[in-house]
Amino acid sequence: MKSILIKELNSFFSSPIAYLVIGVYLLINGLFLWVFDGDFNILHAGFADLNNYFFLAPWIFIFLIPAITMRSFSDEINTGTLELLKTKPITNWQLIFGKYAASLILVIVAIIPTLIYIYSIYQLGNPVGNIEFGSTFGSFIGLLFLASTYTSIGIFASTISKNQIVSFIIAVFISFFFYYGFEALSSYNLFGNLDYTIQRFGMSTHFNSISKGVIDTRDLIYFITITYFFLLLTKFRIQHEQ
Repeated sequence: MKSILIKELNSFFSSPIAYLVIGVYLLINGLFLWVFDGDFNILHAGFADLNNYFFLAPWIFIFLIPAITMRSFSDEINTGTLELLKTKPITNWQLIFGKYAASLILVIVAIIPTLIYIYSIYQLGNPVGNIEFGSTFGSFIGLLFLASTYTSIGIFASTISKNQIVSFIIAVFISFFFYYGFEALSSYNLFGNLDYTIQRFGMSTHFNSISKGVIDTRDLIYFITITYFFLLLTKFRIQHEQ
């Protein structure tokens, strides 16, 4: 696993991919939160919190993380190196976790600079320091779990097609559906008493719950389960890939 992890990280940082991902994430958040006029602008909100950031970030990740993961296995399948990797003294799980961990580390590196937003909000508060640390740090933890789930979806999608663009589109669709699709279905009140249960299948419900600053084990179990489920599907795909 370690060799795969190092290989993937070297691949990211020896090319423009890592720098583009980090730059795009920081640029989009910076522009919408601090520069552009609109509902997301923190300076014009009238109160000091990072709710707008935690609303915006999951939507950016829906497109950004699939862009990171789309080449993970599709490139190996397209070039025929996946069969070569299978002959190496590593298990399928080590191969999967190596690629998964490398992609997730890149996402975490992109998130780390945004921690400075906490200091900015701290200084903008009236009085200075008027910030709810519990919900803020809870939201960052929720964002990490959300990113880990998106990453597992992206890794799985990269096994479906040799074409990286197809893998990207599939990952975006699945991520969007799991984040917002169940909530949208429940809003139509088509399933009666089951509407709340259906809503609980969506990632946004669990992310919003963690963002309140209360770390509920049910929310953590949900993200871990969905992540493991897609990694398991990835393993199944690799085993049956010819």
